[in-house]
Amino acid sequence: MTSLSRRSLLRSSGLAGIALLAACTVATTNGVTTITLDVTKVKNYGQAGLNAAATVTSFLSTFPAMAPYALAITAAETALSGALSAFSSAAGSTLTISYNDTSWKTRVDSILTDLDTLGGAIESVISGSGSTLSTSVIADAKTAYNALATVISVFKALLGVSDTKAPVGTPARVTSEMVLVGAAVPATGMTEARALAILGVR
Repeated sequence: MTSLSRRSLLRSSGLAGIALLAACTVATTNGVTTITLDVTKVKNYGQAGLNAAATVTSFLSTFPAMAPYALAITAAETALSGALSAFSSAAGSTLTISYNDTSWKTRVDSILTDLDTLGGAIESVISGSGSTLSTSVIADAKTAYNALATVISVFKALLGVSDTKAPVGTPARVTSEMVLVGAAVPATGMTEARALAILGVR
């Protein structure tokens, strides 16, 4: 289905504010919004975070002065891994979940919180490295960070969560409609697909 046909569906639907996404379905009826999430998509977002952590810590492994930053990333990575494992175990062979269900919301929010924490830890590496890391290493770290920030922004847009922590660049709100058409996140210039590819999730 093309973006144009999806937009036509938005206009023609009797439900207010419905958006059909590859990752989820968001529908508002009589003021009640229901969000259905694709389990694989949630897992992919979590894996993207783990891959970002592994990438950046590999950059830092040969720089003893960066050990505190590496430890912070590792701690965030461990928390995210635990949250993702708990989610995956609970989901089992389930293909979709309801974000309106309290237990699922708690599990999904845990993954999102850990992704945010991880993003902050990686951002600290970039801002606090000074002259310790080479220009090329910093560039690679920024690429990984911006890819992760893109994933987080898209994830939040799907959940209707305010993205108070903006990626590197100009703060900008990402909406579910932008996700629908595969638009790039304004603050990073990356699409979700590009960000996931950079972080080794396909």
